[in-house]
Amino acid sequence: MNIPENLKYTKDHEWLRVEGNEAFIGVTEFAQGELGDIVFIEVETIGETLEKEEAFGTIEAVKTVSDMFMPVSGEILEFNEELEATPELVNQDPYGKGWIVKIKFSNPDQINELLDAVAYKACIGV
Repeated sequence: MNIPENLKYTKDHEWLRVEGNEAFIGVTEFAQGELGDIVFIEVETIGETLEKEEAFGTIEAVKTVSDMFMPVSGEILEFNEELEATPELVNQDPYGKGWIVKIKFSNPDQINELLDAVAYKACIGV
């Protein structure tokens, strides 16, 4: 199981990669494995400011549809438009080309509340 050390994680299986005062959000390798083949991703919150743990979109797999939640509060700046045509990028490269949204976070202190790689591994029992 690939759990990069440079990311932060939530118990809901989202990851956060900080770049300055912005961050990329996606779902973990564990989450995409549990969901199965991703067939559609919907994010209708571009330009909105959401609070930590608010749903920012949905991810649809062959088996189920799940909400995706904000790891930290912030404004949704961008959706990874490549996922419109190729949502399976989330399955193939969840930490790279399969990122879902880019945000401008509003409370940097919330990042410290997220799980590091060691804590996330413990959360999923790896």
